[in-house]
Amino acid sequence: MTSTPAKEPTLFWEDFSVGQVREFGRKAVTREEILDFASKYDPQPIHLDEEAAAASLFGRLSASGWHTCSMAMRMVCDNYLVNAASLGSPGVENLKWLKPVLVGDVLRVRTKVTESRPMNSRPNVGLVRMTWEVINQHNNVALHMDSWAMFRRRDVEVD
Repeated sequence: MTSTPAKEPTLFWEDFSVGQVREFGRKAVTREEILDFASKYDPQPIHLDEEAAAASLFGRLSASGWHTCSMAMRMVCDNYLVNAASLGSPGVENLKWLKPVLVGDVLRVRTKVTESRPMNSRPNVGLVRMTWEVINQHNNVALHMDSWAMFRRRDVEVD
């Protein structure tokens, strides 16, 4: 699934209200993707070698937690972020990998807006805090994190 960004953003800070929940995505995790990501970015044996993975706590090949974050980010981009007036993120808090992501898992993302406020130093920018969850086909939460995002505000001019 590939998203094409809108020429003009369709979502602004005002479109993210506290309590708003979005659930989206469907990402089937393949062995090839796990191996490819791990070989490039997280070459631990539990992500690259079937024998080492079998001897691990997970019992079989598992995706890197960073790979899980990347898959979540892609689903967020495909669902709305590429069409938003996004200005980036000042960071992530409370990142937790709660369940291993295994070959054959099918993932989706749930986000919930937990806080929203204008940025004091830049009145044309709003801050949004969201909880992200990556959920597998068994409804188990594999990843949980809180993040902040910055979005341009609609119709707020800078002096």
